[in-house]
Amino acid sequence: MPIYTGTGDDGQTGLFGNRRVPKDDVRITAYGTIDELNSVLGLLGANLDAAKKTSSGDSAPTRSQVKSIQDALFEVGADLATEDGKVSVPRVAKAVAELEAWIDASEEQLPQLKTFVLPGGGKTAALLHVARTVTRRAERCYWTLRREVADTHPVPEVIGIYLNRLSDLCFSWARLANKADGIDDVPWTR
Repeated sequence: MPIYTGTGDDGQTGLFGNRRVPKDDVRITAYGTIDELNSVLGLLGANLDAAKKTSSGDSAPTRSQVKSIQDALFEVGADLATEDGKVSVPRVAKAVAELEAWIDASEEQLPQLKTFVLPGGGKTAALLHVARTVTRRAERCYWTLRREVADTHPVPEVIGIYLNRLSDLCFSWARLANKADGIDDVPWTR
């Protein structure tokens, strides 16, 4: 059986539940951006696997932490692809606290920021900055969706909170990755 169906050739796609919507529908944009974020995190995870082969230092993020985030995002994407979807709520609500704990643990190891930093530094940090910016875009898409469907098919607020914490975590982990690699953060200069 081929992977292609041809059902999307007219610019429409199906939500879970079989309702057809335009491929640029705000719901499709929201869960598509979650999918993109999950792919960026997959790239990050592959980089972490490669880094482990050349380095003996342990630092955040770990491959298991990234996998945990990817699993949660997969459920979030499924909920956003389902009108009135909320299967992810228990997992995501619990995961918000986990992200906050990871942020706190990361921040304890870092010097206080005295300036804005530019995305970059080492490869892992740069990938985390890409993940951070895609997370921010996913968060914007989520809030647009939430506003637009509030009266008909509300989406769980905790998803927006989760995405907000995830972007903060990616920023903190980027700084921590630079520190672990012995690379200074790239300061913004006026």
